[in-house]
Amino acid sequence: MRKIWIFLIAVFFISLSCATVQDPLTGKPTLTLLSTEQEIQIGQKVVPEAINQNGGLYPDQEVQSYIRNLGYKIAAHSPRKVDYQFYLVNSKEINAFALPGGPVFVNRGLILILDNESELAGVMAHEIGHITARHHAKFLEKTYGMNILLNILAVATSNSQYQQVILQLAQVSAGLLQLKYSRDQENEADALGVRFAYEAGYDPRGLITTFEKFKAMEKVNAPSWLLTHPLPEDRIKNVAYLIQTKYPEKLLLKKDSEEFQRIKKKLMSTAASYEAVENAKENIKNRNFSVALTNLNKAISIFPNNNEAYTYRALTYYNLKEYQKAYLDALKAYNIDKSYFLPRLILGASLVKLNNYREAIAVLEDARKLIDSNPDLYYFLGVSYQELGNRQLAVENLKTALELSDGKRGWESDARMRLRALGVI
Repeated sequence: MRKIWIFLIAVFFISLSCATVQDPLTGKPTLTLLSTEQEIQIGQKVVPEAINQNGGLYPDQEVQSYIRNLGYKIAAHSPRKVDYQFYLVNSKEINAFALPGGPVFVNRGLILILDNESELAGVMAHEIGHITARHHAKFLEKTYGMNILLNILAVATSNSQYQQVILQLAQVSAGLLQLKYSRDQENEADALGVRFAYEAGYDPRGLITTFEKFKAMEKVNAPSWLLTHPLPEDRIKNVAYLIQTKYPEKLLLKKDSEEFQRIKKKLMSTAASYEAVENAKENIKNRNFSVALTNLNKAISIFPNNNEAYTYRALTYYNLKEYQKAYLDALKAYNIDKSYFLPRLILGASLVKLNNYREAIAVLEDARKLIDSNPDLYYFLGVSYQELGNRQLAVENLKTALELSDGKRGWESDARMRLRALGVI
């Protein structure tokens, strides 16, 4: 009977958590598990992971301001008013993507293949369309259920260290960052994207020319965008027909701007620097650290503000056991881009190796506010707390590290040895 009562109480509270909201597209009331505020909280929790997986933010305020202003101009025409945010990230991949509740990411690699501002506006409007239609929220509600989502929300609003919840958060983050849309969802986002771009004053045919670029590249080097946004041939025809029948050509529709061309020129001027970083990543993967350093030094000489280059040079020095150099480069990367998790992690790990445990804890605990599902983070925290004699926090962090680990980190045996020394296993 006790279990039945617990179940009934849980059902009662879950039903209370359901909210009736006005559908921004139809104006009709609709039942949802996630309120708009909760959707925004989950999206914000995943933003640091999205930045980290894509090499940090592009380190130029003019470029970031351009992307933000363009995004706000288009989002103003969406009937859904959420916390829209726009970022340009360092990734070479030809992609753009969105998260629940408003964040939109444009990859550096996408802008490099576009010819004009209407093409960029079309892609960004399409991503805003996914947010407007609540495609991410529907995915979360269908895939994870309310109990997991409530746990994730608890983590988003407090800094819980419960292993189960952290694992669930990692699962949800991965699901959102690799979300594949259905054909119906893509058609809906296309229709909304065309509408928003047109209403913002842009030639909506920019979306068609972008799709045609993606299609031409499909057989040779398919853009990452196509992995999550299927593009059958009839989709391009449908968008063309929609524009022809609903959005007549107007004299003042904007196709390009001097600002777009200036921003693209900036990105082109640093492309060789980022290409050298990509080469260095392969060198690091193959443990060819001397060649990696050559490539990273080249990257920094071309673009001295390249945060990703400093990050991977710090990682290279760390692998070479030159921890002071690793610390200094990680600190440079951190000062350029404080939203990028990886340099913070390398900074903390280097401090551990330099036996500066108190400062390491301060850095790593601060890093945990960005991403709290990284196993290396917990391992280095566990080591630091153990070295300072805090048994409880050492045990908690080392156990969490092992729980999150994929078994290929290299420190697993040391973590178990430390737990044995602490009388746990």
